[in-house]
This record gives sequence, structure tokens and C-alpha cells, in this order.
Amino acid sequence: MIGFVLVGVLALTLGGCACVLWAERGGPRWARAVAATTLAAGELLRVVQRDRRRRLRRGDDNSSGDTC
Repeated sequence: MIGFVLVGVLALTLGGCACVLWAERGGPRWARAVAATTLAAGELLRVVQRDRRRRLRRGDDNSSGDTC
């Protein structure tokens, strides 16, 4: 089951990257829309990851189970 999910995520990622390249070369409107969505999702993941790293560096994350 998890394999199907991973293959689906991989297919969406590759399709998004292909649309970014196609839109850069003047592709159809739908390809530009998919490219914009792909780039926005990438930027969102980058921001979330950066914030997570900052929290972990400062020690704000209580994922170790401490309740103090």
C-alpha cells in the first residue's frame, strides 16, 4: 500500500518538474498553472523545513517527551 503512495508522489513530482520545464519554454496555460503550483509547493516545503530546523536548533521542540 505504501509503495503505491510513494509511486504516486514520485509521478506527481516528475510531472510537476516536466511542467515547470515546459512552461519555461512557453507551454500551454494549464502547464503554466501546474508549474506555478509545483513551484509554490516547493517554496512552502522549503519554508516549513527552514522553520523546523530553527526550532530544533533553539530547543523549542518538545518531541523528546519532556513536559517541564
